[in-house]
Amino acid sequence: MTQPPASLTGGAGLRRDGEALSAALPPLLADAEHLAATMLLGDHGRRRPGMGEEFWQYRPAMPTDEARLIDWRRSGRSDTHYIRQTEWQAAQSVVIWVDQTQSMDFASAKVPTKGDRARVLAMAVAILLLRGGERVGLTGQTVPPRRGDLQLLRIASGLLDPPTAAVGADFGAPEVQGMIPKSRALFISDFMGPLEPLEAALTEAADQGVRGALLQILDPEEEAFPYDGRTVFESMGGGLRHETLQAGRLRDAYLLRLAERKARLADLARITGWQVLCHHTNSPAQAALLWLYGALERRR
Repeated sequence: MTQPPASLTGGAGLRRDGEALSAALPPLLADAEHLAATMLLGDHGRRRPGMGEEFWQYRPAMPTDEARLIDWRRSGRSDTHYIRQTEWQAAQSVVIWVDQTQSMDFASAKVPTKGDRARVLAMAVAILLLRGGERVGLTGQTVPPRRGDLQLLRIASGLLDPPTAAVGADFGAPEVQGMIPKSRALFISDFMGPLEPLEAALTEAADQGVRGALLQILDPEEEAFPYDGRTVFESMGGGLRHETLQAGRLRDAYLLRLAERKARLADLARITGWQVLCHHTNSPAQAALLWLYGALERRR
């Protein structure tokens, strides 16, 4: 049987992959839009006077103020001259990294995978920030920070198309390329792999004046370790494997190591000026989104 030319097979494969990717876009965007809508947040100023369009307050005019700054309509209702101030609404850039390695594919019964929850939260916070006038993108060079509704599609496509380094890997490491000095960043992962790459990324970010948030996402079984008897533990990618006949005896040691890992994450965040939260996939996503939005809005 004659085989089709390689160029045709490659083109068909590319089209098939593209259709699969585009089919996943609407559900991700719909879930993120629904989650973002629960926050009912409008445009966000910085609550201090400066350049912007939103009215903030009137203040009495000072002898040093120019006459052109006086709001004569408001001043005409009293014996005092008033200056009309607007909120400072200078846009900032936020870059997001979501761990897309195989560790994030884990899920116990009746809860979403860690990766699914991570992508929905990343999209929801991107929606809120973009609607607030910020520039949002992904770390790396493929989706640099921009504004607009079209940017949501770029971000969704990036979150559904794992980078080459993540394909087949058990654990991920944050990518720091694409971060803009003095901007903000969000790293979402289970942070169950080696922490040295995360430490290096946070140090580089801090050196550039970048502040942000770490969101650790864990499955409830990873938090509780409900295993007993003969159990085979294997990483999602198959790179790590351990078999035991008495899994219950490992519980205390595991929980201690997990607590130490969380403490290390908290130390790294404190040293670099970031914030950290542990979120479980059986918990409401709204609480994590509210925390993320507040963390990325925090003044520096």
